[in-house]
Amino acid sequence: MKKVILLLMLIAGINGVSVAQDTLAIPTDTTWRIGGFGSLQFSQVALSNWAAGGESSMSLTAIVNGFAMYMEGKNYWNSYALLSYGAYRGQFDDGIRKNVDNLELGTRAGHDLGRLFYLTGLVNFKSQFAKGYNYPDLDTVVSTFMAPGYLTISAGIDWKPVPYFSLYMSPTTGRFTFVADQAIADAGTYGNTAAVFDTSTGAVITSGKTIRSEFGALVIATLAKDIAKNVNLATKLTFFNNYTDPIKSQRDNIDVNWDLMLTMKVNSWLSANFYGSLIYDNDIIITDFDKDTGEPTGTSGPRTQFKEGLGIGLTYNIGEEARK
Repeated sequence: MKKVILLLMLIAGINGVSVAQDTLAIPTDTTWRIGGFGSLQFSQVALSNWAAGGESSMSLTAIVNGFAMYMEGKNYWNSYALLSYGAYRGQFDDGIRKNVDNLELGTRAGHDLGRLFYLTGLVNFKSQFAKGYNYPDLDTVVSTFMAPGYLTISAGIDWKPVPYFSLYMSPTTGRFTFVADQAIADAGTYGNTAAVFDTSTGAVITSGKTIRSEFGALVIATLAKDIAKNVNLATKLTFFNNYTDPIKSQRDNIDVNWDLMLTMKVNSWLSANFYGSLIYDNDIIITDFDKDTGEPTGTSGPRTQFKEGLGIGLTYNIGEEARK
């Protein structure tokens, strides 16, 4: 565990910035490219004596994306940080609730093999900053920092036919799921082995596992391109297949993660952003809740998870462009 924590600290120390923004070469050192942005987005709805009904609300989302890329000769190194956190409050809500929470850090290094192929190794870490709940239930924590946390370590081939697209393929990938909160681990929600409970008293007989290890194949398709003037599209599609699933009938299952961000610049300090995320993981069990009462319906299973958001806010460019 100490080695894992040390590895995460090393990743966290990397200067990051986002694929969602144009890169700029630093004039004094053309081997480095650094760029990124920070954005603060706000939305608000106010209703007074509105006959059609509705609820006043307000929300605030902070986004910091960045990267640092080094390239010299046949070697390259690219590191990034994708951070976002958002919260909202409705007229009838008890307190502030989060609606966006993402922490992703990564690094990738490669060597040019020729013909647009690179021998590549990568490390990626994903988690969230704060506690999460299945609202309106505020008694049960379903996620928090490192519960879950995902660490991926991989070696493979990266194909880069054009500057704005890459396809990474690896038959040798280790993926580790950490559930550092024991109560969440006992539920077995994130593919880890759940706790064994006494059917009479509900007491825990055997605690849930806090670490799950997988080994398999990984494919990542990445696109970052200006699709129109002042409009940038950045998207990443990831597939993972676990060779070592203890249930042999599930070894054909493929986990899917898809992230998208569309950034539209109004001017140097104002922008609109649309983001979306889709997840399908056969090992993540989603409990169904009644939409009116918030009570469990008694059914659960793997589900396609989807999240999207649209915001307009202040944007500050990070890097050489901001210093000029």
